[in-house]
Amino acid sequence: MRWKGCAMADIGAMRAAVLAQGRVVRVLLAAHDGSSPREAGAGMLVWREGQSGTIGGGALEWAALARAREMLAGGPEVRLERVPLGPGLGQCCGGAVTLVSEIWDAARLDALAGRQVFARPVAPGAGEAPLAVRRIMAAARAGGRLPKGPALAGGWLVEPLSVPRREVWLWGAGHVGRALAEVLAPLPELRLTWIDTAPARFPDIIPEGVTVLHSPAPQDLVAHAPRGAWHLIVTFSHALDLELCHRLLRHGFGEAGLIGSATKWARFRSRLAVLGHMPAQIARIRCPIGDTALGKHPQAIALGVAVQLLRLNKETRGEVADDGRNGRTPAAGGPDPGLAGGDRQ
Repeated sequence: MRWKGCAMADIGAMRAAVLAQGRVVRVLLAAHDGSSPREAGAGMLVWREGQSGTIGGGALEWAALARAREMLAGGPEVRLERVPLGPGLGQCCGGAVTLVSEIWDAARLDALAGRQVFARPVAPGAGEAPLAVRRIMAAARAGGRLPKGPALAGGWLVEPLSVPRREVWLWGAGHVGRALAEVLAPLPELRLTWIDTAPARFPDIIPEGVTVLHSPAPQDLVAHAPRGAWHLIVTFSHALDLELCHRLLRHGFGEAGLIGSATKWARFRSRLAVLGHMPAQIARIRCPIGDTALGKHPQAIALGVAVQLLRLNKETRGEVADDGRNGRTPAAGGPDPGLAGGDRQ
């Protein structure tokens, strides 16, 4: 799993890390005085045997990793610390950084559903949210004016959340899967999760912003997918394709597309019916994907799928929340159009 720190808390990447690792610590460089190895908002995700992202490397990161793993082994749920870089760690930056480390799991991430800004106490004994934090939250609620990055005040941390309007899960890292990842990754407000059976299935360079998951039994990951996600099934195995379709029909999804010919899809429809799915359910899976008028080249298929995504006119509106209160604003717009064009041989 790869993750890139940014000025917003990347909820999609955090969810992917929790999916793969169970519990993780997010270490956030929340503020700095003077020179710093990274900017405020940079962060990393840490689990028992690995990490993703960076807060600048060196002694600062090494010490933060050790403390994060202590938290996972039974330490506090949240840790706030100011670290002088020169005298404390012998780094040449000469400034000081403030780090916030927090444990995240699936339940805590679920509580952020629909939010655009999240404020919470991070210092021991912090009281009510200070005026500065309340003003940031009020501005976000009233006019959608989000802070540019994390802000600390009175032992509270407030930061904007990067929540994609569309989750796309891409199953398969072959030629078509790689073309889809390259074309879809740059599209705005889209979170792409890319799944296959092993690390060797993926290219050496992963497009920026793409979360990679691998499992010898990728079909087991269906249970962890957001129920409104789009799924693009382009694996190397017809048996795996069928199992993914079967599990997605049981789990629920926003849209699902399967690469293949009319003959393949006719066989799949029969087999899915035998597995107990009704014709109306099965028809929700579109096969083939893309636009057949563009041809069968992997990039042509990817372009056809991308056009379908870009034609969507569905916008989501999030609710600003603080101090652990949950809320959600229903999405606007009608049902999503399909992913598919005509039959592909």
